[in-house]
Amino acid sequence: MGKALVLTLLLLLAGAGWGREAAPAADDPRLEERTMAIASQLRCPVCQNQTIAESDADLAKDLRGQIRQQLRQGKSETEVVGYMTARYGDFILWRPPFKSTTLVLWLGPALLVLLGLIGLFYRLAREREDGEIDLSEAEHARAGMLLGSRTEMEK
Repeated sequence: MGKALVLTLLLLLAGAGWGREAAPAADDPRLEERTMAIASQLRCPVCQNQTIAESDADLAKDLRGQIRQQLRQGKSETEVVGYMTARYGDFILWRPPFKSTTLVLWLGPALLVLLGLIGLFYRLAREREDGEIDLSEAEHARAGMLLGSRTEMEK
């Protein structure tokens, strides 16, 4: 009991070591709020599975700084997002628009599922056509033994 308690305590204390330092905020809380709102709409080019607001990558930090700088210059949210899109393409958008260049992003998963289902049905149809399953003599004997004991249990 004592060892388990000590181990649990050590594991809880170890989690505190994984804490992160807070991201530097702008002097103006409203500016920081707008910066993070825009950054949450943009994908981190390094991490790809995180927004710029969530990422700790150096490039994401630089991009947040660029967003802050553009907002200080008086640019609107649309202008900032347009600048990032012009520089990095639609890939930077967390939710890319539905258009011909992003068609694969939107329809790709559904097409993969559809192809998988077609392949599964094709394989099942082929197995049904083949009829019997090829078993070795040992497998036939084991199946007969198992089926024989099953029929005796049903009696």
